[in-house]
Amino acid sequence: MSFENLGLQAELLRAIGTQGYSRPTPIQVKAIPVILEGQDVLAGAQTGTGKTAAFTLPLLQRLSGHAHRGPHPRALVLTPTRELASQVATSVTTYGRHLPLRSTVVFGGVGINPQKDKLRRGVDILVATPGRLLDLIGQGLLSLSHIEILVLDEADRMLDMGFIHDIRRILRLLPDKRQNLLFSATYSSEIKKLADTLLNRPVLIEVARRNTAAQTVSQSVHMVEREDKQRLLAHLIHSCDWHQVLVFTRTKHGANRLSEQLSRDGITAAAIHGNKSQTARTRALQEFKSNKIRVLVATDIAARGLDIERLPHVINYELPNVAEDYVHRIGRTGRAGSNGAALSLVSAEEYKLFEGIQKLLRQRIPITTVEGFEHRPGRVQMEMPAKQTSRARHRHRGGQSRSRALS
Repeated sequence: MSFENLGLQAELLRAIGTQGYSRPTPIQVKAIPVILEGQDVLAGAQTGTGKTAAFTLPLLQRLSGHAHRGPHPRALVLTPTRELASQVATSVTTYGRHLPLRSTVVFGGVGINPQKDKLRRGVDILVATPGRLLDLIGQGLLSLSHIEILVLDEADRMLDMGFIHDIRRILRLLPDKRQNLLFSATYSSEIKKLADTLLNRPVLIEVARRNTAAQTVSQSVHMVEREDKQRLLAHLIHSCDWHQVLVFTRTKHGANRLSEQLSRDGITAAAIHGNKSQTARTRALQEFKSNKIRVLVATDIAARGLDIERLPHVINYELPNVAEDYVHRIGRTGRAGSNGAALSLVSAEEYKLFEGIQKLLRQRIPITTVEGFEHRPGRVQMEMPAKQTSRARHRHRGGQSRSRALS
């Protein structure tokens, strides 16, 4: 299958070719023709599958069929985070470079006046986070009365972050007649309820089993004492000569503290979370992508929307409280067909969370230990089921690691 077979117009094919892509991903093969037909879509696709292009390309083609009618947007893409909004906006600009369509992105954490100026000049496609969008509507800068296509990207994450009331307010401002596209990495009763109220006879598209990790991501768990985690992480980065390591913590304070500790260990690091300004977040991400820093420490706010090409390593310094967030975190690596590794540092206190992740994934994750960082005698046996207490030795030689899965 090629992009030409999907019914995309020459201007889009030209932009795709410039980016070096020759073959569409499975979600693109399934979604693009359906969206081009004008049908509603409920798509279940894990991160890293190419879903942004799966809706961006047909959206651009459908809007390019007729001229802009006025100052108000004709397509709205709602995303949960600033990073994801920026990523989608970049895709719209990249793929639409040869089309006479205008687009912009609006989100909080940055000055609102430049966003107002762009909206006053008129846009066809608006990418937005819910809060800033409602702010602009409240100031009379924006009307959604001409929306022809609505996209809810990472809808499950928007509900997790408490945006359901904002989404409902936004839906009430939209015209009844429109095309709706809902993309979600995981499904829940809340997502089903939202889909039932939003979508009109949708086409269901799935490219992977629900709540699964990408097959291109190798997963492993290191059992370690909680107080030894920082020392183990620094040891792994140094001994394996890792570069571009995305590390997840549960809290903003924990992200800051770990970033500072790694820096003291001679490992360049930066933290990214909701309390950081958008300028600081953008700068940290750019330095990480350009290899100016080796480690980016993030909270779950960054689990969606971070698009780092061929990111080799994701580390769960602390397991997430919600098992589904594990899928989103490790989905930052192994994207678009490339291979990646996801390693979790699990203390005995987190073992129930680990069990929940394995239950969600319906698979066993290989457990290893690193020599010199084992649990203290007796503690693991007290807090872990007996069948998981045997441990594989994990040695690092020449930057390579070897582990044995436990049955």
